[in-house]
Amino acid sequence: MADNKKIDDISGTETTGHEWDGIEELNTPMPRWWLWVFYACILWAIVYAILMPSIPFFNSHFKGLLGSSDRAAVINAVDSMHAERAVYANKLEGATLEQIQADPDLFRFAMASGKSAFGDNCATCHGSGAQGFKGYPNLNDDIWLWGGTFEDIQHTLTVGIRAAHEDTRMGLMQAYGRDELLTRDQIRDLTQYVLNLSGQATDQNAAGRVSELFQDTCSSCHGSTGKGDPSQGAPNLSDAEWLYGGSAEDIYQTIYGGRQGVMPNWNERLAPETITALSVYVHALGGGEDTPKLDLSKQPIMEGEE
Repeated sequence: MADNKKIDDISGTETTGHEWDGIEELNTPMPRWWLWVFYACILWAIVYAILMPSIPFFNSHFKGLLGSSDRAAVINAVDSMHAERAVYANKLEGATLEQIQADPDLFRFAMASGKSAFGDNCATCHGSGAQGFKGYPNLNDDIWLWGGTFEDIQHTLTVGIRAAHEDTRMGLMQAYGRDELLTRDQIRDLTQYVLNLSGQATDQNAAGRVSELFQDTCSSCHGSTGKGDPSQGAPNLSDAEWLYGGSAEDIYQTIYGGRQGVMPNWNERLAPETITALSVYVHALGGGEDTPKLDLSKQPIMEGEE
């Protein structure tokens, strides 16, 4: 092939001697700048392999003269983050809502921490947007079975509802039909009475027949006018807001079979400061009963929160 090399008449460059269909390949050298960059990359790779962890061995690897470790760097970064958060976490423990809201940085931390804790622990039942589902309360409204003050929410999170905590909140909706305390006809009439409390009854005669029965059987928890009692977790029956559904069939099933919803006591899983942050977040969602509702769209967002 070397004997076939010649100088191209047009470019003046030597050919390689390769030819295809009359087309000859020029032996054009690489640009000098490209060669210098190529040699620099080789030198950089050698220096990097000496300074940084690189060459694998049988059960380990070359540690590098600098002893750098991404794992150690991540651990240090996480430790630093925990140290920074501990400052705010310590402020949260035992703080009142007024104290938290008075400190903008602490409030932002509580909201961000509470939102994270909600997503990890509460969204499964209450939904990612806290909108709730049938049998699981909506936390975006101002309707609270056990009270909606910051202290009420914090206590509910701590002890749970019908949970393992010795001071857990206990409420009972008796199964009046299953336990044969009332007849099916009485339960049907009571269903109309309950619907009538919120202006939805379709059979006024049925509602009228059990007015005295409601007072004897239901008013001890729900009140004589059906307004409910947060100290017992008894819902307001006059606002047309229903946890287990507000149709005649749903209400009939509630009276017949009873309802005994459960919420875990989070004190065994979450630290006190996390429960406080979660209480701040949930309180802000529904506005609570002790302060005006916050416009969360105008609240500052902590760095790193989407």
